Amino acid sequence: MKKAALFLIYIVLGVFAGAQQLTRFAVVDLPKVYTSFFRESRAVREFEERSARIQADIDKYTAEIQQLKSRQASAQVEGRDAEALRLEGEIYKKSEYLRNYYETKTAELEDQRKKLSQSGSFLEQVYNELQLIAESEGYTMVLNLKDTNGILWYSPTVDITTKVIESLRAKAGR
Repeated sequence: MKKAALFLIYIVLGVFAGAQQLTRFAVVDLPKVYTSFFRESRAVREFEERSARIQADIDKYTAEIQQLKSRQASAQVEGRDAEALRLEGEIYKKSEYLRNYYETKTAELEDQRKKLSQSGSFLEQVYNELQLIAESEGYTMVLNLKDTNGILWYSPTVDITTKVIESLRAKAGR
């Protein structure tokens, strides 16, 4: 009887030991991954070049308006009222154009920036690296450090952000 009870206890303990799985968590700082890796990508460089071109256009239009204002002031001082009035109309038209251009291009750039940060290819690339690292290191769950308010404390040993960045860079040949 004792042997049967002891055997039963071993079986129960074996079942519990087999059923109990250690859950390991990891955290990753996705914004840091973005700024460290994705900002170096071709798509982001193109976005920044476009942004610089738009800013150059805005600067050019602003300089033209300033030049017209200077000419208008000179015309007023010299008593050329008709020319001053004509320049005032031109300044108004160019200022309105600049305001519309600025609003339109700013909205376009903001939309493009959002699309870049939510890019499916970028997220897929990061997800694949997270999965690879998590599975190879035995993590059963990876949490985004910046989007999860429930994380009150974590050990730096479970932060895999640097590993993800290094892995993405290695695969990108950087």
